[in-house]
Amino acid sequence: MGGCAKAGWAAAALGVLGLLCAVLGAVMIVSVPSLIREQILKNVRIDPSSLTFDMWKEIPVPFYLSVYFFDVVNPNEVLQGQKPQVRERGPYVYREYRHKDNITFNDNDTVSFLEYRSFEFQPLKSSGLESDYINMPNILVLSAAMMMEKKPMALKMLMTLAFSSLRQRAFMNRTVGEVMWGYDDPLVSLVNKYLPGVFPIKGKFGLFAELNNSNSGLFTVYTGIKNFSRVHLVDKWNGLSKVNYWHSDQCNMINGTSGQMWAPFMTPETPLEFYSPEACRSMKLTYEEAGVFEGIPTFRFKAPSTLFANGSVYPPNEGFCPCLESGIQNVSTCRFNAPLFLSHPHFYNADPALAEAVLGLHPSEKEHSLFLDIHPVTGIPMNCSVKLQLSLYIKAVQGIGQTRKIAPVVLPLVWFEEVPRDTKRQPSPAAQPAGLPSPGTPLLQDAPSEQPAGPSV
Repeated sequence: MGGCAKAGWAAAALGVLGLLCAVLGAVMIVSVPSLIREQILKNVRIDPSSLTFDMWKEIPVPFYLSVYFFDVVNPNEVLQGQKPQVRERGPYVYREYRHKDNITFNDNDTVSFLEYRSFEFQPLKSSGLESDYINMPNILVLSAAMMMEKKPMALKMLMTLAFSSLRQRAFMNRTVGEVMWGYDDPLVSLVNKYLPGVFPIKGKFGLFAELNNSNSGLFTVYTGIKNFSRVHLVDKWNGLSKVNYWHSDQCNMINGTSGQMWAPFMTPETPLEFYSPEACRSMKLTYEEAGVFEGIPTFRFKAPSTLFANGSVYPPNEGFCPCLESGIQNVSTCRFNAPLFLSHPHFYNADPALAEAVLGLHPSEKEHSLFLDIHPVTGIPMNCSVKLQLSLYIKAVQGIGQTRKIAPVVLPLVWFEEVPRDTKRQPSPAAQPAGLPSPGTPLLQDAPSEQPAGPSV
C-alpha cells in the first residue's frame, strides 16, 4: 500500500515535471530564436561595442591580388592589320593590406571613413618577377590617338611628329613593376610642361599606381544603431548620393553597401549589391546556390550574364553606352575619355566575337567567373573571387603614323583576381595558369606622390 502511494506520488511528480519541461521547451522555441536574432542585430551593426567592429575596421584575413598580363606576341603584325596574338603571363601575386581610418560617427545614424590599401609583392607565390618584361599596347599613345581621331589633320600630323621625336611607339616593352606601379613617360612630361592642366596624369603612369598606399574615396554608410533596416548601405560616396559619369539616373545610382558586409538574415531572393569606386558604378550579384565553406553554411552570389551586357541586350545598361559588343563596359567617361573597357577575364560572358578577334583567349566559367560566398545569417563574406579584366580599344587613326594599319580590336591588357587567405593553387615557375567592392580595378591613373593619394574617382 505504501509502495503504491509512493509510486503514485512519483508518477504525479514526473507528470508535473514533464509538463514543466514541455512548457519550457515551448517558451524556448519562441524566445531563443528572437534572442539569437537580437544578439546578431546587436553585433553586426557598425558600433565600437559590437563583436564585428574590429573586423569591419581592419579585415583580419589576408587578401591576395593576383595579376595576369596579356603579352602581345606579334606587335609588328598587329601594326600591319593582322589579328593580335597574346600569351597570358602570371600570376604576379601581391599581399593586400587594408585598414579604415578617419572613422567619424555622424548624427544621422551614419559613419564616414577612408579605407587605405597597400600591396606587397609575393615572389614565392608568383609565376615570375616584377622585373619580367611584357609587350603590351602603349596606352598613352593609342589613347591619345583615339582622342585625336576627329581633330584637324594638321593637329594629328603634329602629334605624329611629337611621338616620333619622343620615340613613342604603338607598343611598348616594360617590366611588370613599371606597368603596375608607374614609370616616367616623356609624353606626360612634355604635355604637362607646355600644356599644363590638359593631361590628367601629373607624375608616373601605371595601371595600379593609384591603388597602392591610397584610399578608395570617402564612404558614408548607415551604422544600423538607430535604424537597422539600412545597416551597411551606402549613404554617400565622396559626398555624392549619385555619380554623374553615365547617361541615365539608374546607372548613376549608388546602391548597396561598400562591398564588405551586408545585412543579416539573407534569403535567396536578397540581391547582393555594392558600389565600386574604381568601376565607377554599382554592381548587383544574384543568388546561385547554397553551400558550405570550411564548415560554415553560405549562399553563393554570382555576377549575372547581364552585368556588362550592352544596352541592346539588356536595356537597363543603355546608360553605360556608347557600347561596342555585349559583355564589355565602356569606362571612358570616368577615365579621362581613354577607350578603356571593363569585363570578365578572357571576355567570359561576352559576345564570342570579342574572344575570336584575339588569338590566345580561352573564356571559362570555372576560371573567370566572379562570385561571393556569404554567411546568410550574419551577412559576413566567407569567401570570394573577384575577377575583372581591363582592355583597350585600338585601331588605325588616319594622320597618326604610329597606329599604322591596326585593325579595330578590343585588346586585353590585364586581368586580376582578389581572394581572401591563400586559397589560390601554387603555380609552378614554368606554368602559365589560365585562371579587385571592393574589388580594386586597375585603370588609367596617376601614380601617387610620397604622400597617400587622395580619393579615387
